[in-house]
Amino acid sequence: MKTDRFQAFSDGIFAILITILVLEFHIPDYQPGHLLAALLAQWPLILSYVFSYFYVGTLWLFHHDYFNMLQRIDRNVNMLNLLMLFSITLLDYPMSLVADALTTGNRQDMQTAFIVYDLVALFISATFYFMYAYLHHHQVLKKPGISMAFYAAIKFDPVRSVTIYGLAIVATFWSVWLGAILLAGGIIFHFLAYLRMSRQLEQAKGGTA
Repeated sequence: MKTDRFQAFSDGIFAILITILVLEFHIPDYQPGHLLAALLAQWPLILSYVFSYFYVGTLWLFHHDYFNMLQRIDRNVNMLNLLMLFSITLLDYPMSLVADALTTGNRQDMQTAFIVYDLVALFISATFYFMYAYLHHHQVLKKPGISMAFYAAIKFDPVRSVTIYGLAIVATFWSVWLGAILLAGGIIFHFLAYLRMSRQLEQAKGGTA
């Protein structure tokens, strides 16, 4: 199967997910003359949305650049992609949980919300690892000119992010804010890994398939 429909379907899922994220915004209840205070009180939702949008956007960049190196796909790639997209569509739920928990300020609720977010993020990273490994062992699906060194350079990035989110889960039991920092660090790591993958992909195009 060629990649056109594969990419179009995936792009559609990402677009719908980003739309769903922004639908979490609602006009707050406020007394006349107190709209600004009501808007400022929504900072947990805004913060959660910014990080989630950045996260989803980075995942889309990964997906777009990585799968552009394929000349065709098979049934297993389609199935792995469906699993990957399923994991990504789960992000709206923990985003809402984190926003609500930060609004109430209850420590146990924040612990639960951050751990749920960590688990979803860990799941997403695991699906990328499975996809990386499968395509590495099926080089025939890739375009000519992608060197074997490309996989060697990026194969541990999903493992590193899984480790970060695993540490975030453990840390959250001791300190909610340390866990939150590690969660944010994991999302930022994805972006840095994307930039490195893009550079490696450009270099790999000059190698031997």
